[in-house]
Amino acid sequence: MWIDRLAETLPRFPRAVPWQWIELDDYALTLEDVEQYAWVVSPRHHYAGHLAFSALLRMQPSFGLRFAGNLIATPPFSWAAALGYLVVSKNRHRLPGGTAACAVPSTGGTNAARDTSAPNGTPRQ
Repeated sequence: MWIDRLAETLPRFPRAVPWQWIELDDYALTLEDVEQYAWVVSPRHHYAGHLAFSALLRMQPSFGLRFAGNLIATPPFSWAAALGYLVVSKNRHRLPGGTAACAVPSTGGTNAARDTSAPNGTPRQ
């Protein structure tokens, strides 16, 4: 699972919990939110998609990783990161190391594509 690989690679990594195991209302998230994006949730902010990855990098002790995290959150780099996140999220079920949580639900025997467009870039307060 990709989340496990990140947790093994990054020195600082928050507790990762599948959305099915939490009360979404406790985090002010909707089902649509968690089906479309990966989230990093802190007491003060909610980061989705490419900004969640940016937040993970910004909490690292390495200057280089923190710098990369800041770049990912800064235009025009954030535009490319959002596009990259969109491509990966639309194809996550095809990537190696995926789990059932990454599967795209089928409708009438065909795979239904989800709209995983990036959030507007503003963290929730």
